[in-house]
Amino acid sequence: MSEHPHTPALYGAALDLAATLETPELLQRFVDLAAELSGARYAALGVLAADGTTVQFVHHGMSEQDARALGHPPAGTGVLGAIPANGALVLEDLTTHPDFGGFPDHHPPMRTFLGVPVTIRSQVYGRLYLAEKPGGFTDHDVSQIQSLAAAAGVAVENSRLYGHARARERWIQVSQEITTTLLEGTEEEEALEMIADRVREVSGADTSCIVLPSLGQSWACEISNGYRARDLLGTVFPPDGRALTVLADGTGLIVDSLQRASSVKVEALLHFGSALYAPMIVRGARMGVLILLRKPGRPPFEGADLLMAESVAQQAALALELASARHAQDLANLGDERARIGRDLHDLAIQQLFATGMQLESAREQARDAGRADLVEILEYSLSSVDESVRQIRSIVHRLREPDEALIIVERLRREASLGRTALGYAPSLVISVDGVDVDDTADDGELVDQLDARVDPDIADDVVAVVREGLSNAARHARAHSVQVQVAVKGRGPTGRIEIQVEDDGLGLDPHSSRRSGLDNLAARARRHGGTFSLGRPERGRGTLLSWQAPLT
Repeated sequence: MSEHPHTPALYGAALDLAATLETPELLQRFVDLAAELSGARYAALGVLAADGTTVQFVHHGMSEQDARALGHPPAGTGVLGAIPANGALVLEDLTTHPDFGGFPDHHPPMRTFLGVPVTIRSQVYGRLYLAEKPGGFTDHDVSQIQSLAAAAGVAVENSRLYGHARARERWIQVSQEITTTLLEGTEEEEALEMIADRVREVSGADTSCIVLPSLGQSWACEISNGYRARDLLGTVFPPDGRALTVLADGTGLIVDSLQRASSVKVEALLHFGSALYAPMIVRGARMGVLILLRKPGRPPFEGADLLMAESVAQQAALALELASARHAQDLANLGDERARIGRDLHDLAIQQLFATGMQLESAREQARDAGRADLVEILEYSLSSVDESVRQIRSIVHRLREPDEALIIVERLRREASLGRTALGYAPSLVISVDGVDVDDTADDGELVDQLDARVDPDIADDVVAVVREGLSNAARHARAHSVQVQVAVKGRGPTGRIEIQVEDDGLGLDPHSSRRSGLDNLAARARRHGGTFSLGRPERGRGTLLSWQAPLT
């Protein structure tokens, strides 16, 4: 090496760094060049978080196997924490330094030491330290490494600006994809799964999670994608945790490391480092929370990531609002159809029956005058049938006009089957039975309908309707089935009474790679609440899916 501080090797190294635009590659190259210029056996860079803790560790001189054996990267305390924000720390034997606390297990022995800060705009970005140079580090080494650290700071800043520009371009592209998906009327779950997948990819996250309203007043991870995704699915988030606090405040949040956070209420999150929380709010309505996670040791999310994630979270909220609006429109259309049927029954069928009844009364009087007792009996029976038909039609019209909350359970289940027809593209089979006797639309089944409504408590009735709805929804979203059969059976009464539900399809069967299971978890929770059971498997014929749910009636 030349004795001048700024040697050709240093200039070459600085140019090398300036030409590297990808930050991970840049940091590794910086550490390698520092070891090469100084002649040190070991070199490492600890990138610091705002609180001074190490969030990223880049090393030279140790094999990956040895690095993994060390476990977590150094915390940046002790001798490393003694590296000044300006200047350098040079030691002939670091083990004699008063802040030395010993080497961790599997750490190679080190004596000679040189540590310098890497600054960006007067802020310490990280600490570079070198070790094990034969004969120790000289003033020339200090000058060379400080100059290289200054060049690295500029290069890192340029790399970050370049990365932000590229990231913004990718975020805009994802935003356009989401907008297109929403305009195409994609189903709610499919749209959210696409958002979770693309946002995870564009943000550089290892995992994405969408928290939505769940059973009762709780909130749970309904959509998850990436590393340890299945561990997060169905996880309930507490009301005083970060996710719901972010939702209540309407402001996003970045956590540098969940592993080191003072309070983490969701155990599944302890496996992650940096986290980003973005509220999903549209027109003041709180719809959910988008959470992005990175593995420990990866760099934390930045403000630019949060800004873009909040924008996409609003689009995710819009997807939920549009899905809700479509469902409301389906219900409105159903209500309009019910009203039309009611008007037709009242204005046409009843009026025609009245006219028929008047004709029958006239014929009865003529038969009585003619002394035809046999015809009079037949006509009186016919008149009784007409009166009964009018009574039944009026009852049906009344039910059609009832508000939703007043509907009997049979009508509510038939409505779910009607809505399911829209999603499936065909009508599902719905069989409702009481003690083995099927309930149909005939007048004679009025007593069965009343029995069923009397035996099924309103609280259980709500869950029964929800189970049928979820079963039909799953079949429509995933099964690609040609037929779906729904059976609701009420058996017995009192302490031994129970209600059983089966939703069976002939579709593709269970998907082992499904990214959403919270709906099914909710069905299990509904069953447990009543002391019942829930299962999901294959029907006896071996093709498709069989959802089984049962609960006692008392």
